[in-house]
Amino acid sequence: MRIVIDILIGLSILFALAGVVGMIRMPDAYTRMQSSTNVSTFGVLGVLIAGILYSIIYLGDISMAVKLAVLIVFYLITSPIAGHAIAKAAYRSKVPASPKTIVDKYGEDLEDE
Repeated sequence: MRIVIDILIGLSILFALAGVVGMIRMPDAYTRMQSSTNVSTFGVLGVLIAGILYSIIYLGDISMAVKLAVLIVFYLITSPIAGHAIAKAAYRSKVPASPKTIVDKYGEDLEDE
């Protein structure tokens, strides 16, 4: 079972590395934010699931596993909402999008207000 825990932590490290590469390669703030939010969510999930397995199998502490499971739920709810709020604030602050951006659905919705 230790191998599974190590694999989950290794996958989390790979997701974090992919997030760094995405932050460097993406053309504008919006795509960078999307890349970093998705990758950080998967990276954190891997570590938390590994922590749950470790606390149950090696520590025998169910209460710690429950706390980590609550953290997973909290992170899955708050991370996308925070990313959306930051992107919305950036859009309203007129942070420029990439010239390659073709569709602007959010701007179309603002025109209707």
